Amino acid sequence: MDRPFKIPQSVLVVIHTPALDVLLINRADAHNYWQSVTGAKDHEGESFEQTAVREVFEETGIACATGRLTDWGLENVYDIYPRWLHRYAPGITRNTEHVFGLCVPPDCPVTLNPREHTHYRWLPWREAADACFSPSNAEAILLLPQFADGCPL
Repeated sequence: MDRPFKIPQSVLVVIHTPALDVLLINRADAHNYWQSVTGAKDHEGESFEQTAVREVFEETGIACATGRLTDWGLENVYDIYPRWLHRYAPGITRNTEHVFGLCVPPDCPVTLNPREHTHYRWLPWREAADACFSPSNAEAILLLPQFADGCPL
């Protein structure tokens, strides 16, 4: 069975602790591509929040109920990296990414999906931004202090 094309609407979820340490995960299909949780909608009717909850659990094993998921009300529109264009319908070259934050306890366990990610690490927010391969991901992490708002769990 052929896989359907990806929907060019996705989420970016910056997972962080109250101390603003950020979880980064390394892509399995791209060496040294560190990022936050990202993922496309499964179907047009899936809300961005539903996509965020699903992707966080699929990629890290973290249930969003463990922490506090916050919609930052931000969207990034960017050109899809050429190496991944084949996943989208012909003629689709841009993606819209909706940004969320997820505050979790500092001892939150992480269980990676090995098909998607090979390693994880927690870094202070500025270091995490510097380590991201994606400019939109780095920019979102740099905004973390204004959106974390003390991060009460």
